Parts: sequence; C-alpha cells; structure tokens
Amino acid sequence: MNELQTKSGFAALIGRPNVGKSTLMNHLIGQKIAITSRKPQTTRNRIQSVYTCERGQIIFQDTPGIHKAKNKLGEYMVSAAQNALKDVDVVLWLVEPSTFIGDADRHIAELLSKINLPVILVINKCDRVKKTEIPDIIKAYTKSGHFDDILAVSAKQGTNLDDLITAIFKFLPYGPLYYDEETVTDQPVRQIASEMIREKALRCLGEEVPHGIAVLIEKMKERKDGSITDIEATIVCERDSHKGIIIGKNGQTLKKIGSEARAEIERLIDGKVNLKIWVKVRRQWRDSELLLKNYGYDRNEL
Repeated sequence: MNELQTKSGFAALIGRPNVGKSTLMNHLIGQKIAITSRKPQTTRNRIQSVYTCERGQIIFQDTPGIHKAKNKLGEYMVSAAQNALKDVDVVLWLVEPSTFIGDADRHIAELLSKINLPVILVINKCDRVKKTEIPDIIKAYTKSGHFDDILAVSAKQGTNLDDLITAIFKFLPYGPLYYDEETVTDQPVRQIASEMIREKALRCLGEEVPHGIAVLIEKMKERKDGSITDIEATIVCERDSHKGIIIGKNGQTLKKIGSEARAEIERLIDGKVNLKIWVKVRRQWRDSELLLKNYGYDRNEL
C-alpha cells in the first residue's frame, strides 16, 4: 500500500455500559476480539483491534462503559475509558436509540465537550426502532453537543457499518499502516483466552456473581508434538457462597463454563485445548490495589 494514498489512525469507542461497543467492534473487524454479554461492565480493559482495507487501517480501541465507580476496579475501568481519548484521532460515541438522555450520557457529552477531537455520534441498535423515530433521536442528542458526523447503525445486524467505516476514514491522517495487514489485535492470546472464560462465566451465572469475578491463566503451553494446548485457569470470586454458585450442583456449572470456553478458545487458536479451571475466593479483591494489579488491572499501565 502507498502511504501517500492510505490513511491510518486510532478510533475510540466510548459510551455507557451495555450500549454495544464490543459487539460493534467485533462486527467491524469480522472476528471476535472483545467478549460480550447482556450484563453491564463486561469490558474491563481497553482492547485494541485492527481493521485493514484498501483505504488504510483503523485501530479501534474498545473501552469499558463509563459509569459511576463503586470500587477500585470501577475506578480503573473509568480511567481506562477516559485515557483512551488521549491517544486517538476520532471518537465514536455509542448511544441507544432513545430521545431520553440520562445523567450518564450527559456526563459523557460534557467529557467530550472538553476534548479537541472529531466526534461521531453512533446511534446503535437502530433495528429496535422505526426509521421515522431516528430524526427525533438525533435532534435530542444534538442539543447535548456538537458532532462531526451522525450515523444510525445496528452492530448486531450489520446495518450501515460500511457507512461508519467511511465516516471514520474521513477523520484519519494519511500515512503508513501501523500493523501488518494480517493483524486483527495486539491482545496476547493468553489474555483473550482468559476473557473468553470470563464471558462464559458471565453468561452461565446469575446477576450477583459476575461483577465479583476475575479469571487468571496460570498456565498455557502447547505440547511438544503440537497436538494439544494445556491451559490451567483460575476463576477468582469474593465469597464462599459465590464459589458454590460458580461450581454448581455436582460441578455442573463449572463444567458448562469450561466446555463452552474450551470450544471458543479452540476456534481462537485453531487447535485442540485441554482446559482445567479452579475456583478460588479472594475477599474484596475489587478494592485491593495489589490484587487488581495481579489480575491485570493496573492503573499505572493505562
């Protein structure tokens, strides 16, 4: 690719928890990089993925939902989202298709008013409303701030995603690619694997437990003959009662988490996986700076 004809740059996806940022990024990339679930605050770290086409390269940064932090983990997540705005060329603000703008979105609008970056308002989940309702939604949001472009999309159904890519490229500088054309993420496989286990736990467990779990990959090693990758992981929770829920009656819940995670990791690495998962209790780990660092949530690295 000729760097005088290609554009390359960074785009941050921000928004409230559960507006579909990770789903959108996965669909744009065409591969699952970020985990998703219906539970808020699924994304905890800033996750980077790479979209490459003949026009150039977009490096997407998926961020945790901006919310009112209740513990040190929450503070880390909000910092990760806000810090992403320092290093990008364009911001994609994802919102849901509603004329009601709550306190959380007003807070984000205020945050965006203080940065000198182009902002694209992305009204996601537009498949949930009639097309005739979109103009009123746009009108409601334009009262909260200035936008350099506005698009209504559906990440789930793939609606208007090509238009979104075109809109992003408008704001990127000309220059060489940051990554080779085959790269889709800079995330280590080990980290993606741990997130996949956490995703399956989120989907298999009730409402109370998921926010209080972390997943550590203790070992990930391919056997000498290349036939199988052995992975040993630990799900960390905050209470003994949570440990019982995660394991389930006769170990059935943990088996289901393991089985579904193993299948997903096998697709990721395109090979067989032998996955073993343990469950440990670490009380109030979400408020422990030391444990947060151990589990990969270090504010000094943001």
